[in-house]
Amino acid sequence: MIRILKYILIILLLAPGCKESAGPQHEGKVIVLMYHRITEGEATNLYERSAADFEADLMYLIDNKIRVIGFDELEEMVTSGTAPSTDCAIITFDDGDHSWFTLARPLLIRYRMGATFFLWTLMIEEDRASFLSWEEVSLMSRYVYGKGERPFVFGSHTLYHQYLTEKKAAINDPVAFGLYLDEEFGGSKRLIEAHTPGNVTVLSLPFGDGAGDPDITEGAELNGYRFIRTSEWGAMEIGSTNLMRIPSLPMLDDTPSDLIGEYLK
Repeated sequence: MIRILKYILIILLLAPGCKESAGPQHEGKVIVLMYHRITEGEATNLYERSAADFEADLMYLIDNKIRVIGFDELEEMVTSGTAPSTDCAIITFDDGDHSWFTLARPLLIRYRMGATFFLWTLMIEEDRASFLSWEEVSLMSRYVYGKGERPFVFGSHTLYHQYLTEKKAAINDPVAFGLYLDEEFGGSKRLIEAHTPGNVTVLSLPFGDGAGDPDITEGAELNGYRFIRTSEWGAMEIGSTNLMRIPSLPMLDDTPSDLIGEYLK
């Protein structure tokens, strides 16, 4: 009888749903993709990406079940210490090129994805032909998916787009440098907030310069920023993420889409 009971117990343990342990759950990583200009035809310089390649990137995310999120959701993960169950990506663009409106926006809408766009605000103030207009920025920022979701968020790429550590060395005075950062960070923030709903909380460093610099980080925090996206290559594990020093993956003219997956391994 004891032998029969042992046999029944073994069968129950081997049955579906009755395993002693399901094993460790996968903890996803988060990667920030950095784009600049999108081109209708073939890309002609390092920082351009063709619309066809950009669409291939979006399809890669879909095919590999990489969920597109925003910086606010990243902050929730970091604050709670809860890693996503699947890999995630944040799509970002630097500078303010007009192709965002004509090429990137329609593709993002087609696949119902969101993105964060970092504006070099002086160029828009001067109404440069190759840059977005404030009217286009306003239209994009107010576009709504179902249930009131606004997929397009605007952040700052500073006012003048200068090398910040070079300016720090040239100014050579902590107080004066702080005032300079107030103009760069605060001035651009106010311009963007005058044309978009909500608060600007995300900063992208020009040329990636100044990542981790304590004075630059403090200047950003004092001007109301909660995130700094850098140009340091990498993906993030939630437990070790510094929201004021967020790495990224530049999507250049010849970057293969599957490099995204390589960084998420």
